[in-house]
Amino acid sequence: MLQITPRVDSCAVVSENIGRAYDGRSVLSGINLTVGQGEIVALLGPSGCGKTTFLRIVAGLVAPDTGVLHLDGRVVADGSRGLARPPEQRGLGMVFQDYALWPHLSVVDNVAFPLRMRGVGRAERRQRALAALDRVGLAQFAARSPGTLSGGQQQRVALARAVVAEPPLVLFDEPLSNLDRELRESLAVDIRQLLLDLGLSAIYVTHDQGEAFTIADRVAVMQEGRIAQIAAPEMLFRQPASIDVARFLNIGAIIAGEVSQSRFTASDATLEIAAPVCEAGSGSVPGGPAQLLVPRAAIRPASPAEGKLRAVVSRCQFQGDRYLLHLTLDAADGLQAMTCSSDHAFRAGETIGLDLQAERLRLYPATTA
Repeated sequence: MLQITPRVDSCAVVSENIGRAYDGRSVLSGINLTVGQGEIVALLGPSGCGKTTFLRIVAGLVAPDTGVLHLDGRVVADGSRGLARPPEQRGLGMVFQDYALWPHLSVVDNVAFPLRMRGVGRAERRQRALAALDRVGLAQFAARSPGTLSGGQQQRVALARAVVAEPPLVLFDEPLSNLDRELRESLAVDIRQLLLDLGLSAIYVTHDQGEAFTIADRVAVMQEGRIAQIAAPEMLFRQPASIDVARFLNIGAIIAGEVSQSRFTASDATLEIAAPVCEAGSGSVPGGPAQLLVPRAAIRPASPAEGKLRAVVSRCQFQGDRYLLHLTLDAADGLQAMTCSSDHAFRAGETIGLDLQAERLRLYPATTA
């Protein structure tokens, strides 16, 4: 399929082979990423994968060792030339984990600060700051001190400050990690809607899968300083590019086995099926050691005699219109936890069968440690 490279001047961000090392250890290697105008991209990965380092390079807080970075059509960093424009010359909005609000300024003055730095007059910047606070539902707190607000309210103030100047790009560095789960879910929805309403581009760094999938148009899964896969959330789940991506996203159980004559056999011989689609390469089925991904969406409860697999129910959770089964699957390489929905309740400790939807299964060549 023909791949069309977006024009640099038509994108909010174009990263070309960005790399960075500390003390001789590579932290980022060959990061190629585009963010379209009005697009929201999340960088998702565990601690130490390089996502925050990349965000700091985009912000101008860290210089790349290699590669070129374009923002809104302008080169702002070039590792080969030692070029790295400072943050104040990039005109970006930023939202941090710790809010970074000034305690000696009122809420409205905190929000107006970016406009003040741009030389906007007092009356106009107050009007625009109040409008930004109204967008995040905090106009009534304009005269308050930030220290009198809750954590969620302070993060909304930080969000209003980041978007008040309607910058070409907003950067988010784990902004919701200090908040409780329910508040994080609510704010994630609000952040996405605000960015869409304003038509702003954004890069959102998080280790929380739920946040990334709620906020972003595309999610870049980062592993060991590289982008392992970037796609829409739905595509990441349907077609993970590697078994490592599938494992990180906790899509389902992974069963080790062998492919021979277009059939997959589990290492413990508890499963033998026609080999499904291979995600590594052209879709052809490789021979030899392989790993089968069994997504949660591919399993349905069945009787032990009829199911392709067997699992033990560890917990049965009623969810109003259905049950969520927490299962333990005894695979050749150890016990694996899974969940699936069911129309019927099962007892804890009960052994059930699992019927498999073949079209949802995915096969990968076995990885070596």
